[in-house]
Amino acid sequence: MLSTSQVFAGAFALREQSAAFQGLSFAGYGTAASSISTMFWNPATITAHDGLNVESVNSFIIPRGDVNTDSVTLQQPIPGMGVVDIPLDIIPNAATGSVGDVGVAAWLPGTYGTYQYSPELYVGFSVNAPFGLSTKPNIISAGQIYARSSKVLSVNATPMVGYKINEMVSVAVGLQAQYFQVRLKSATGVMTTSPTVELRGEDHLGFGGTAGLLLTPFEGTQIGVGYRSPIRHDLDGQLKVGSSSQNINADLVLPEQVNVSIQQEVTPELRVMGTFEWTNWSRFGSFNVYNQSGIPIPQAALGFQYSDGYFLSFGAEYDFHQHVEGLTVRAGLGYEWSPISEKDRNIRLPDTDRLWVSGGFSYQHNENLALDLGYSHLFAESDDINIGPGHPAYNGVVTYKGDVDAAVDIISLGLRYKF
Repeated sequence: MLSTSQVFAGAFALREQSAAFQGLSFAGYGTAASSISTMFWNPATITAHDGLNVESVNSFIIPRGDVNTDSVTLQQPIPGMGVVDIPLDIIPNAATGSVGDVGVAAWLPGTYGTYQYSPELYVGFSVNAPFGLSTKPNIISAGQIYARSSKVLSVNATPMVGYKINEMVSVAVGLQAQYFQVRLKSATGVMTTSPTVELRGEDHLGFGGTAGLLLTPFEGTQIGVGYRSPIRHDLDGQLKVGSSSQNINADLVLPEQVNVSIQQEVTPELRVMGTFEWTNWSRFGSFNVYNQSGIPIPQAALGFQYSDGYFLSFGAEYDFHQHVEGLTVRAGLGYEWSPISEKDRNIRLPDTDRLWVSGGFSYQHNENLALDLGYSHLFAESDDINIGPGHPAYNGVVTYKGDVDAAVDIISLGLRYKF
């Protein structure tokens, strides 16, 4: 499975793992539903599906992230004046062009399967890309020293097992096995002729866990709690400048996540739901990059210093079976508090808070085959980018000031089959 992603997904975590719940702004994603994709957030939901079930999800992400430059200055020592901030646009042959739209359209697939082994015991398996990023500013631009391109790719396989204790309580655990790759490019200087420095790193296998609890305290009421653990990656790769390169390694830890969902049946046709999600992005601070002798390379250090991320959504779905047999329509609203703020926002990842507006439908073609379609539009807040003293990406020489204006459209298509 190959995937890349866009920049506006709560730092670089990817929520687009379900076509059905895409149409709900992911409200209630940790409760049992017709879609088995809920296992990504809460593995205990596999206990709601008897027999053998498979599902394929494909999401198409179309971002726009216009980065506008206000000013760029270069610190230079001037005899008799000390260190002076010189505007980049008065320096001959300096790169002063527009950063442009950094967003890159992407395709994000996911695959799921469940099997009921016995009345109490269930197994499941999923393959997803829980983290990803692809941004590409103009190569020659006023912000080139901080970013020329960025790519993060992950592939995560999760086998899981669930146990239905009784009709009210189910539990499950899973093992995450994850491949992770990073490619970050920037310019070595501010001139139009400045070469590119590229950091490449990958870890073929990092491990983590997932766990879930599903409660049905009353008929028509569900409460789901899901957990995805942190995953440590030991990245090995190269630092390339022009035609020269050196071997490097770096350790980083991807954050854990906890979510709580509720679903309430109002009538036999109408269900309302909600979700709260917390992601521990504050553990994603600064990471040293080491050469093959184990000595840190200061200019290659990865500085983030994120805060925790939060997401809240509400939605509803309605079965229109009396009008069109097998048709369910849904809609949802969500709000995401980004882990990235002005103190750490940069050109490479200009993430901001955003409002989710979603809609979609499912069509049960027959007792075996069903189709899900979901659409979301993300209204991202315009906000500032200030890279200077105190910013984790600041290189001590170039100060960048600008802002970002962004939006995202997401279309998700899912196919489900029950054997």
